[in-house]
This record gives sequence, C-alpha cells and structure tokens, in this order.
Amino acid sequence: MAAPACDHPADAIAARALRKVTWRLIPLIALGYGTAYMDRVNISFASLQMNRDLHFSNTVYGLGAGLFFLSYAACEVPSNLLLYRFGARRWLARIMVTWGVIAMAMIFVRTPRQFYLVRFLLGMAEAGFFPGVVFYLMEWFPAELRARTITRFYVSGPLSSVFMGVVAGALLKLQGRLSLAGWQWLFLVEALPAVVLGVVFFRYLPDSPAEALWLTERERQTILAGVGRQSARNSAASQGGGESIGPALRDRRVWLLGAFMFCMLASIYAYSFSAPAILQSLTGLSITKVGFVVAGMFLLGAVSMVCGGVLSDRAAEPFRYILPGCLLMVAGFLGCGFSRAQAIAIPALSLVVIGNYVMQGPLWSLSATFLSGRSRAAGIAVMNTIGILGGFIGPYWMGYAKDLTGNDQRGLLTMSLPMLLAAAIMIYLRGLARRTALAASVPGE
Repeated sequence: MAAPACDHPADAIAARALRKVTWRLIPLIALGYGTAYMDRVNISFASLQMNRDLHFSNTVYGLGAGLFFLSYAACEVPSNLLLYRFGARRWLARIMVTWGVIAMAMIFVRTPRQFYLVRFLLGMAEAGFFPGVVFYLMEWFPAELRARTITRFYVSGPLSSVFMGVVAGALLKLQGRLSLAGWQWLFLVEALPAVVLGVVFFRYLPDSPAEALWLTERERQTILAGVGRQSARNSAASQGGGESIGPALRDRRVWLLGAFMFCMLASIYAYSFSAPAILQSLTGLSITKVGFVVAGMFLLGAVSMVCGGVLSDRAAEPFRYILPGCLLMVAGFLGCGFSRAQAIAIPALSLVVIGNYVMQGPLWSLSATFLSGRSRAAGIAVMNTIGILGGFIGPYWMGYAKDLTGNDQRGLLTMSLPMLLAAAIMIYLRGLARRTALAASVPGE
C-alpha cells in the first residue's frame, strides 16, 4: 500500500478536478432536467383551467398525462444507445430543442385526440434525457460520489415544482392576454427555456473528460483513471465486456430495479399530476395559494433528496435510505387515503413527496455498482423504460378512479400497494447484494 505522503498529491489533483467538473456540469444539467420535469408535469396546474375550457373529463386528462410515458418508454433504450454513439453534447441538445418546440404546441390543443397526440410526441422527444444524463455523469464521477452527484442535478426536479407552484398562479392570471388563455400562456412561457438551453448544451457541454479543455492533462487522466477502475471491476464481475449490452439484459438486478421503479413512478406520478386539483379540493384555496402549498411540499422533497444522497455516499449503503423512503410513501398514501382532514391529509401527502425524493440518489447509484460502458448505458435505459411505464399507469388510474368514485381518496389509497411491493423488491436486492459481496470475499471465488 502506498504511503499517505505519496497519495496526497494525487488526492489533491482528484479533488480539484472533481470540483471543476461539479461547477462546470452540474448547474447546467440541473437546469436542463428541471426544465424537462417542468414541461412534463406542468399540465397539473394547466388542468385547473384547461380541463374546464376544453371539457376534458378526469379520465381524458389522466390518459393524456400518462401517454407521455408510453412513447418515452418505447424510445428510451434507442435514445440512450444513440447518445453513446453520437455523444452527449449533440444528443442532449437535440432532445431539449425538440421537446421545447413540442411543449409549445400544447397551446394549439382543442380536442382529446390532439391532447393525446401532443403528449405522446412530447414523451418521444424527451426520451433518453434522464438516463442519458445519469450515464453521462457516471463517466465523470467515481462510484463513491455518484449518489450525491445524481441528487445535485436531480434535485432540480422537485425545485422545478417549487418554481411552478410559485409562478403558476401568475401565468394562469394572464387569461385573455393576446387572445390566449391562461393555461396557454403557462405552456408557452415554460417551454421556451428548453430551446435556449438546448443551444447552450450544444455549445458548452463536453462529450467526455478527454474533451474538457478546462481541465489540465493531469486532472483529465485522474478522472479517467478513477472511473476506469470501477468500470474494469464491473466488467469482470459481470463476465462480459463493457461494450456489450448482453450482460445488462441478462442481469436480473436490472429487471428487478426496473420493476421497483415501475412501482415508485406509478405512485408518485399518480399524485404529482393531480396534486394541485387534490390540494384545491382539500383546502378550497385559490390557484395561487395552492401553488405555494405545492411549492412547500416539493421544497421539503428537494432537501430530503440532497440529504439522502450525501448520507448514502458517506455510509456506502444505498439500501439504508431506499427502504425508509418506500415506507414513508406507504404511510403517506394510507394517511391521505383514509382521511380528508387537512391536519392529516396535507402532512401525509408531504410524506409521499419526501419519501420519493429521499431515495432517488441512492437508487440511481446502484446501477453503477454492477454495470459499465455500453452495458451501463443500456442497463440504465432498460431500468428507466420499465419504470417509466408506471408513469402511464399512475395518472390514468387516478383519473379513472376519480370519475368512478367522485373523489381522489380511493386512487391515492391504492397507491400504497405498489410501494409495498417496491419495498419487498428492495429487501430482496439488499440480500442479493450481501450474498454477492460475501461470495466475492471468499478466497478462490
């Protein structure tokens, strides 16, 4: 083992390089993902006017909200493989400009079929952005920093909900300006940043550490060496090269994590796409005040996400922060499912948001422990493809259940079931990880 005195200069170079990477990449990627999430779910606020103006039922709205995820899922794996082929700079910029233009097209929607079509095309356009970014960042950061790295950009998801909650009321009040409805102004204004950021990504985002001119040669080599060591271990452990997608498709952990994400995303999107309407029904508040309540909930989610990522990396035990998140979501859905009292339902819905976000960093860091190279790109895309299908089921089920029962409570209550299944899957994966680690520690194996 090298002496500490010899290790210190290399450690200093690595720390300096990672600080540069963090400040150069994370804020830009966070803005991109926050914009993506906003354009994905801003129909939750627009629906407060749009459904009335266009005479959409809850089922029509839920189906349209969910259709985004069907096309997203269908294009996920091809998009991530194309990112691997063409490079992050070009592909992520293409994704952003395309989805920004399509998101603006929501202002022309007049019928359910047009609503379904635009949502379907929006999902197709955005497909690959999130898993592509996760794969991209894993090419820069070592395994021990990946949970907090993911949360540093992923936190822009709940923060974009905070932003939406604050500005939605003002945008919806533009009703009639330039002959546009308030909900049309909301779509138009919130889609513009995606197009602008797409141009910024194309100009300033390096495809890999080797192309980062703002790093010194020693800093580039330090980052490449740190990521390369983990990739080599993953390739050896999976008995396959990092350039093959076969190991990812054959690994049961990929499919189990996909099933976990399906349960999680079905549950959280069931609530997220209905949050403003649910809270307005519970409280009787104006759209502007409901926006502030939503903003407060997702601000708590953002704080929990950052804390979960940091603590998971420090403990080197992702499962410790994923399982409690599942149970918090179960408790939240049960609480708001059984009671409409504000003193119970609103804290319960806050638990749903906190539980979902506290486990995001640890969850997405798991794939880096057993996949590498092209196999990692494919594996992340497969997991997200399976998971994102839950985004179709959750909102559609909520809309159908509300039309069927006349309220949101039964739909919310049933969302506790997939989260119980998710907890069971994660318990199994934790046991599998421990058995694998124990087998690897036995001499001769």
